[in-house]
Amino acid sequence: MPNRIQPAFPEHDTQAFWDGAKAGELRYQTCDACSGVVFTPRSHCTECGSTKLTTRVSKGAGTVYTYSVVRQNRSPAFADLGAYAVAYIDLDEGFRMLSGITGVSDPTKEVKIGMRVQVEFEPQDSGDIPIPVFRPA
Repeated sequence: MPNRIQPAFPEHDTQAFWDGAKAGELRYQTCDACSGVVFTPRSHCTECGSTKLTTRVSKGAGTVYTYSVVRQNRSPAFADLGAYAVAYIDLDEGFRMLSGITGVSDPTKEVKIGMRVQVEFEPQDSGDIPIPVFRPA
């Protein structure tokens, strides 16, 4: 299992997101005032500034907007991966998220802009919070 860096708590703005990850849910926020979609988790709407936000659960389906393949990484948390893809994912609910792509044997050939992906939660050796990653749908 991977050994990714875990979030440090208490973490007011992102606590609900990480609690969702523990529950196998990809959570995001919407603004009660303007209906804007808010991601990454925060205490205010990025469109109108309202502090009245509702946490929602994404279906976790999306499309690769763009990606990069990392071929060398000196961080011990990523040493066992070899080449891996990091991508911006456009989720169907209207937000964009940066995450890793898993479930491919060769990210240089198998990951494509526009490909459909689905979230999954990768358990970690280093802590109890799984990390959301995406695999081809």
